Amino acid sequence: MTRLLLTLLLVCCTASAQAAVRIKDIADIRGLRENQIVGYGLVIGLNGTGDTLRNAPFTEQSLQSMLDNMGINVRNDNTGGTTPTRPTTLRTRNVAAVMVTADLPPSIAPGERMDITVSSLGDATSLLGGTLVMTPLRGADGAVYAVGQGAVTVAGYSVQGQAQSVSQGTPTTGRIPNGALVEREVQGRLHDMEFLVLELKNPDFVTATRILDAINRFAGGRYRSQIAFERDYRTIVLSKPRYIGPVRFLAEIGELTVEPDTPARVVINERTGTVVIGRDVRISTVAVTHGNLTVRVTELPVVSQPAPFSRGGQTVVVPQTAIEANEAGSQVAILSGVDLQRLVRGLNQIGLKPSGIIAILQAIKTAGALQADVIVQ
Repeated sequence: MTRLLLTLLLVCCTASAQAAVRIKDIADIRGLRENQIVGYGLVIGLNGTGDTLRNAPFTEQSLQSMLDNMGINVRNDNTGGTTPTRPTTLRTRNVAAVMVTADLPPSIAPGERMDITVSSLGDATSLLGGTLVMTPLRGADGAVYAVGQGAVTVAGYSVQGQAQSVSQGTPTTGRIPNGALVEREVQGRLHDMEFLVLELKNPDFVTATRILDAINRFAGGRYRSQIAFERDYRTIVLSKPRYIGPVRFLAEIGELTVEPDTPARVVINERTGTVVIGRDVRISTVAVTHGNLTVRVTELPVVSQPAPFSRGGQTVVVPQTAIEANEAGSQVAILSGVDLQRLVRGLNQIGLKPSGIIAILQAIKTAGALQADVIVQ
């Protein structure tokens, strides 16, 4: 299992390092980003799986406010007069308060639709079969950018009986495909930008230089000019030619391929036993051995009873503990990280589990022989 894991890591890292990628896959255009919007609404039509209004007073208040806006008074009971006689308390279980979230795409126009996510806010057990009532979605500036409404699609389910319950997924969260109608356009357009700025998703000096060289080589033959210059290791500024539109210009630049550089890094997740080793990780020549010491402690209590017809005797429990220690044999292997393949081969010679590999890599880093950054998640 360990050999298979390390082999897969070797194949993935080697393949990703040798393959060139498009610029648009490793860089974004500054200013062309999504904007988060959020709203509070009600999901109705649930089959008894909604909020308990006694435990979720905000759901009851929202339901009363919605009915008041529709001209239905449920806050008090008027018996022919104008003075209320007694308050009315709702007892429905078919309504749930939810938070509606969405990402507003760039350059989206009013009248277009987008997907939204609906999440329960109270103690509802499931949103299956519910319908979201018209909910305004606001941005960080408080303006309404979209309005959401529609049937909620839930992937999970939850069934509960008196002695057993079965659940799968998260039934209190769902999505509404094309459930939001855009009402306002985000300010700022691509044509208004004087300079186009590329932002690297994984900032790196070498990667930024390779992107800069690839763009200028292409622009020298296509536009007869140098159009790109670096601002720092994260951003590259592009000067768009006047006789070409920004959409076509970015389409041509985005299709150029470069080979991104990755730092020497080892990522360790001790909870899941995952180890990811980068291509450029190097280990100075070291000798490594790893042994497993297993200690087993077994409690075997014995009941001691007094002899027959004895006086003052009591039945007691006498503890007995059995301790067994076992240390498995191990091999001594020499690791020399000339390349990733030799490093993986050396770790395979020892025959370790992921937990042992994690311990060895951390020990090699402490010894100063691991020439890479170790990130422990």
